[in-house]
Amino acid sequence: MRSWGSQENADRRLLISAEQSKADGRKTGFRADIQGLRAIAVGLVVVYHLWPERLTGGYVGVDVFFVISGFLITSHLIKKPPRTPKDLAQFYGRRIRRLLPAAFVVLAATAAAARLVAPPTLWEGIAKEVIASALYVQNWVLAGSSVDYLAAENEPTPTQHFWSLSVEEQFYFLWPVLILAVFWAAGRARLKPMALVRPAVAMVFAASLAFSVYATAAEPGSAYFITPTRMWELAAGGMIATLTPLAATRLNPAANAILAWIGVAAIVIAGLTFTDATPFPGYAAALPVLGTALVILAASGHRLSPATMFAARPIQWLGGVSYSVYLWHWPLIVLLPYISGGNLGWLDKLVILAATLVLAALSKTFIEDRFSFTRAAQSLVPTYRFAAAGMAVLVAAGGLQLAEVGFRTQQAQQQLAAAENSNDPCLGAAAVANGAEECQPDPDVPLVPDPALAKEDRPAAYADQCWSNSPFTDRPVCEYGDGETQVALVGNSHAGHWLPALQVLAEKNDWTISTYLVSRCNPTDVPLQFDTQEKTDNCREYGDWVLDQTTGGQYDLVVTSERQSVPVQGESWKTTEEPAVEGYLSYLAEWDKAGTNVLVIKDPPYPGNEISSIPDCLAENDGDAAACSGTPSEWHWIDPLYTAARELGSRHIGTVNLDGYFCPKGSCEGAIGSVVTYSDGSHITATYAKTLAPYLEQPIRDALRG
Repeated sequence: MRSWGSQENADRRLLISAEQSKADGRKTGFRADIQGLRAIAVGLVVVYHLWPERLTGGYVGVDVFFVISGFLITSHLIKKPPRTPKDLAQFYGRRIRRLLPAAFVVLAATAAAARLVAPPTLWEGIAKEVIASALYVQNWVLAGSSVDYLAAENEPTPTQHFWSLSVEEQFYFLWPVLILAVFWAAGRARLKPMALVRPAVAMVFAASLAFSVYATAAEPGSAYFITPTRMWELAAGGMIATLTPLAATRLNPAANAILAWIGVAAIVIAGLTFTDATPFPGYAAALPVLGTALVILAASGHRLSPATMFAARPIQWLGGVSYSVYLWHWPLIVLLPYISGGNLGWLDKLVILAATLVLAALSKTFIEDRFSFTRAAQSLVPTYRFAAAGMAVLVAAGGLQLAEVGFRTQQAQQQLAAAENSNDPCLGAAAVANGAEECQPDPDVPLVPDPALAKEDRPAAYADQCWSNSPFTDRPVCEYGDGETQVALVGNSHAGHWLPALQVLAEKNDWTISTYLVSRCNPTDVPLQFDTQEKTDNCREYGDWVLDQTTGGQYDLVVTSERQSVPVQGESWKTTEEPAVEGYLSYLAEWDKAGTNVLVIKDPPYPGNEISSIPDCLAENDGDAAACSGTPSEWHWIDPLYTAARELGSRHIGTVNLDGYFCPKGSCEGAIGSVVTYSDGSHITATYAKTLAPYLEQPIRDALRG
């Protein structure tokens, strides 16, 4: 999810010098241009979240607000620099009073609403992120999950937008310490403070920008969220705060107006042209960052400048409530579908928009303003007590939710164990094999694993860390069983989800299963389109290594299966199948030439085209598993590996298609024989895979004979 961070909402009254006031023709006081920038930023973000296909780069609103926050905070700190620990405590106290009350209310309301309307399969994730958001470390939580292939398929939580608030709070914690240190150093050196402030801010800007460019190229997913890649955007605002506004110089006022419009244009162009495929933040973020900085630096009140547009009452109002708009809009977007029962239509989106504005107005009036404008001289004890109590309550609420999830999980595990030990002839795939007459579906029989448990019902390879994860430089090999017959399991996670079935067969037939598993990457002869060239190259090298490891006669059989989760490099999804097949043809041919027996298992139907998570769907439609079904054409996905194996037609390269155990009688099911079939939108549950073992055994025996 791409979204933006909190503006420094309460620093809305920046005093400007008499010279600047005279230059731009206004009395010293309120910066309407900054309020207008807030309105633009929040508008970009909300429209992007509601209509992402219409405003593909609306997420740049976060960058606009980072610059504004850096400017306002630095301006305040320069005017009233902290010189003692007490000064720091007072600064943090103001931040607490201005930002935390509204955030705490939204978090509490969101946690309560999610418990009431979201399916139980999401409770654990929501509870963890409520805790992370309350402690303002949400950005680091999302950075970790962004590089987790399985986590990337999870539904968004209603508190994910707190990642940017976390970035800003971390900035607010560090920045005054830096300014204090700079003023202290200037005093010791008997220098004017600004002589050190400017280079210090510039150094932070340069270092963070350099790291942002590097990290965005190396690991774009995590780079989007982490604080070091975003500090330069806040520091850009800080640098502007150390400069004299152009409106206070002798520069032509009309020229200032033009520069301000150029800045606005830069923001709008980024919002209209950037997409989720744009490497971000990195170099690309410079466009909205510099655009925002230019508007603030111009400080133009000329009649031809954006100030005329910004002065419009609706824009000023939206800028004033933008913090609360941001806080409320995302939980409504995420939670409303659980009430309306489907995807958001135009009417739903208009309801969300109206509700957001109403809640924002109420929140601004009764929470933000009431806490923001308390006297700075008041005792800090109540302020810090409030912050500690608010965080403690939210952490406790999240903890209670996790405890409930833990209790339900324990019950579900007992239920699963009982089902697996029941010798039920109609459990899982056996219900298909024995036919509907013998195995009539019974909606009253509880599903196993319970949908919440099904999301974690994965092969042992995950717990055993048997994966080569991005950037695919690791080469783990794990063994299961200790039999004489040697079987290699090769492929990405869609090979890995067959491991539970192979383990059942290995124990029965005295086999050893050795895994060569990689996340997302496909061992093949064509380069795949990852978000960095390094990953593309490493994936190709991993495939070469696997081929070398498995063609020397060490294994009696190679079992492989893949999901094409990324396109071939230089191809779109529409054009990727043919070159992907060619890549597998040459790759399989190497095994064939070496006389290596290979069995290609066709990847099961792919519900992710229609249903992003089978367990979530089953939880939402408790007792109505049919609501989580589809047709083979709806659940179809390309399988170039299987296609290539069929085309090759070699006696060493066999194939097996078990689609009939997922789509009996032309209907693909989310639960079969009371067993949940998928752990998400594409991976088989370990439980259902085990029930498929009897129907995989003979094809493997045939493949072993070659």
